[in-house]
Amino acid sequence: MFLLDEQHHTPLFTGVLEHINKNPIPFHIPGHKQGRAADDTFRTFLGENAFKMDLINITPLDDLHHPQGIIKHAQELAAKAFGAEHTFFSVQGTSGAIMAMVMSVCGPGDKIIVPRNVHKSVTAAIIFSGAIPVFIHPELDKVLGISHGITPTSIEQALEAHPEAKAVLVINPTYFGIAADLEEIVKMVHSYRIPVLVDEAHGVHIHFHDDLPISAMQAGADLAATSVHKLGGSLTQSSILNLQGTLISHERVQTVISMLTTTSTSYLLLASLDTARKQLATKGKELLTKTIELANYARIQINSLAYLYCAGSELLGSEAINQYDPTKLIISVKDLGITGYEAELFLREKHAIEVELSDLYNVLCIITPADSLSSISKLMEGLNHLEKVKKQSVTDVQVTVPDIPILALAPRDAFYAETETVLFQEAAGRISAESIMIYPPGIPIFIPGEIITNENISYIQKNIDAGLPVQGLLDETLETIQVIKEYKPFK
Repeated sequence: MFLLDEQHHTPLFTGVLEHINKNPIPFHIPGHKQGRAADDTFRTFLGENAFKMDLINITPLDDLHHPQGIIKHAQELAAKAFGAEHTFFSVQGTSGAIMAMVMSVCGPGDKIIVPRNVHKSVTAAIIFSGAIPVFIHPELDKVLGISHGITPTSIEQALEAHPEAKAVLVINPTYFGIAADLEEIVKMVHSYRIPVLVDEAHGVHIHFHDDLPISAMQAGADLAATSVHKLGGSLTQSSILNLQGTLISHERVQTVISMLTTTSTSYLLLASLDTARKQLATKGKELLTKTIELANYARIQINSLAYLYCAGSELLGSEAINQYDPTKLIISVKDLGITGYEAELFLREKHAIEVELSDLYNVLCIITPADSLSSISKLMEGLNHLEKVKKQSVTDVQVTVPDIPILALAPRDAFYAETETVLFQEAAGRISAESIMIYPPGIPIFIPGEIITNENISYIQKNIDAGLPVQGLLDETLETIQVIKEYKPFK
């Protein structure tokens, strides 16, 4: 537990303000020098204070790469708030924190046990580090058409087969708010003296309310990359990496995260982390209680509609779904006979509503402390309109999910291998040299080193035909793909 009084302090933000109020005369970068050399239109829109806070790591403001002053103090307060022993601020987003997390533990040839529905940043870290992924199949939801978490049983089987693994990575919660029994997973993995790494990108808030899934630090995990900006109130691209226990050296983590971090660290982002931590620690429970109540109200309203379904506590009960985050509204639109992407376009064009993501069957809406009955009312107005004008004749919808490909080559070896270009539709049986994903959520369907299958070619084409954003291929027309070059023997 932390002392509430000290959590009201914002040493980093306060230190930056004190520096600004001294009216220093800058002969250092950034060259706009408090906005005076910035574009007039942009400066007017953004305001003078933002430019004044756009500073660099001069001595009075400490240095994220070697924190000794206000940044060190702010990180120590964050560690106490999140129940960690050490907290590292990231201005590279949670993607950067995830890469630092994996690369702090894994080197070339080391095995890491990971769910197959990991974010592309995990894939990048595996390629950079030279680690070998041992993939675990997540539990698939054949009603919603989404992947949930991995089960303790599947992790135990992976550990028995690969006891030499250097780490186990878990997503807690998933993009859709689903959490497995993290405490049981941590206890099991630690019995092998293996650290647990947690992608907590969508769970900064869960640490601060008992009606939300247990957080990584509460469950005893070793490292957790947490997006404060997603649901915690800081600015986009600001994140933290939390560490506890003795299995991973904090000096090692500091070294790796420094290697992956710009030396021009944004004090706007850093100050926003400091103030967001203060709000979460001092007001988080109160704010989240209202948010959960509002989300549950929205869920009831959505489920009163005839052809829309918003998933809730009925999901609980399987081994992969121990807890769920009610602030995530998973809205299935398949009974309307349309795709989630069509629903997203309709809500944008007709009601100026922007959802978090869409896929073939759902849209995802996220409720935060910024929402109100007014915003929920506007969402319901849009969904009511959607149901009235988009209802089509529907036969039984066959929900499809991508197959898990076979890994034929280490991702790093595949990434650096000699490649050739083939037609995407004729690539079955070849080894992919590219990552292919629908973004969001950014979960690769193929990664470098995996064997391309006809089933997944069809799944990707189905997403392309639906208009969903397929990313990763060098060929923006999506007609060709880079595969590992095959040499034919001389005759």
